[in-house]
Amino acid sequence: MEFSLIFQMIIKAVGGLGIFLLGMKYMSEGMQSVAGDKLRTLINRVTDNRFMATGIGASITALIQSSSVTTVMVVGMANAGLITLRQSIGVIMGGNIGTTITAWIISLNIADFGLPLLGFATFVYLFARKSYIRNIAMMVLGLGMVFFGLEIMKSGFYTLRSDQEFISLLARFSPTNYLDLIKVVFLGAFVTAVIQSSSATVAITITLAQTGLIDYSTAVALVLGENIGTTITAFLASLGATTVAKRTAYAHISINLLGAMIMIPLFYYYLDLLKIMIPESVSMGNRIAFAHSGFNIFIVSIFIWMIDPLAKFLTVVVKDKEKKGRPLLAYLDIPILDAPALGADQSFAGLLSVIEGVESMHGWLGKALHEIRDDLDKKLVMMEKDIDTMQREIVEYINKLMTHNLSKDSLNMVRRQTRMADEYESISDYLVVILKLRRKMDKNSVQFSKEDKEYILELHGVVTNYVVNIGNSVREEDAYNLDKAMIDGKNINRKVKQFRSTHLNKLGTKQYSPEMSLIYTDILSAYRHIRDHAFNIAEVVAGEK
Repeated sequence: MEFSLIFQMIIKAVGGLGIFLLGMKYMSEGMQSVAGDKLRTLINRVTDNRFMATGIGASITALIQSSSVTTVMVVGMANAGLITLRQSIGVIMGGNIGTTITAWIISLNIADFGLPLLGFATFVYLFARKSYIRNIAMMVLGLGMVFFGLEIMKSGFYTLRSDQEFISLLARFSPTNYLDLIKVVFLGAFVTAVIQSSSATVAITITLAQTGLIDYSTAVALVLGENIGTTITAFLASLGATTVAKRTAYAHISINLLGAMIMIPLFYYYLDLLKIMIPESVSMGNRIAFAHSGFNIFIVSIFIWMIDPLAKFLTVVVKDKEKKGRPLLAYLDIPILDAPALGADQSFAGLLSVIEGVESMHGWLGKALHEIRDDLDKKLVMMEKDIDTMQREIVEYINKLMTHNLSKDSLNMVRRQTRMADEYESISDYLVVILKLRRKMDKNSVQFSKEDKEYILELHGVVTNYVVNIGNSVREEDAYNLDKAMIDGKNINRKVKQFRSTHLNKLGTKQYSPEMSLIYTDILSAYRHIRDHAFNIAEVVAGEK
């Protein structure tokens, strides 16, 4: 083969693949933005019902056009504790079915419309003002790039049809026997693992088959291997994650690997069945897409009854690791940003961890006000540092998230989360301030009167309830009654003024030293600041800020 022909083929193949992958990205992001609320509704409906979880997994993957994104998303949610291992297995199996939709889209005989779609959608995307229209245009633009990229790849491969050396090379990978079949399956798995996109390898397979470079049996064998190779994405996402996330990734690998192992002995029988079901007059792309769907539906129909045994097996095999320290928001490092429409749910899970930490600090401080305990002091200080770290991680994650194509609702949601995370971090700071003031009293041998101590404990209880009530409204995503928050907040301010006034009226007696008075008023001020930050959170939940 002449060098110029090889170079031309490589340029077209690589360039077409690049346009295809970029098109898949744009199409996925556009679909996520258009269907963002539906995606969140779907994922929040995941239950222990295996059929429901599988259906949701298939629906999500069909909407976002990427099984890799779905599996990474599931690993991230399992890592965050948002879904159980059993639920994640169901969603992953559904994702295997949903990803076959991509093959059907690729198989459509409308490649000639790729360039017109790309051009038309580009102008709409550039000049449209409404975000909803822009998102639809992005989706269509991506679809146009997919078909245009396929057409470029196909034109590059056409030059190889007359090259006998290349044809003889491909003939070595024809599944004429079981050993050659395993080689072809391995090749499909390897290429998919390298590219990390089963959609891309399916597209290449269909293109090679449509140009006549490989036959139908080779294409089907490659598709079997591509189902194994696509699991690499979930595996990489689980590295450094929690045990549950690792089990989820291994569940994906186990299902797809065992599925291929089941199909290999049945491969030639499966081909015969496909010939009966789909006549050769049907286009090659549709025949490959049908084989892809049939394989995944068959495997899911087997493993859907084995979710519980598989979950138990993985629980035994993948042991829980000993925790060397308090886990923070490690799951935010998982590339859930590939699914920005669902990223707000991940950051919200992080916000809930911050809320839980602040409420724990309130409980520990209440005990510390009664008696000095080093263990409680260490817990409080450590938690405050952890909350600082979590708040920073949430803000950094949301900043990255906001660079992606988000719907208006998702954008408002993550902005509110940023504000609330900042307010909760400030509350944790003031809780430590109160602890340090309590420590200062002990160090300088200063004691409150019985009445002042009762006032402080009463105020702590009222402020704690106030923070917990607002925290519950955040958890339930139910707007806290702003009028009630204002009334309760005024009640706290009234108590602060009352306790300060009562204390100041007793200054000058032997029982009240200036140092003790300063500490007492500083503690009251700290509780008033906590109340202010909590009220700010209530305003955010109510949609006022």
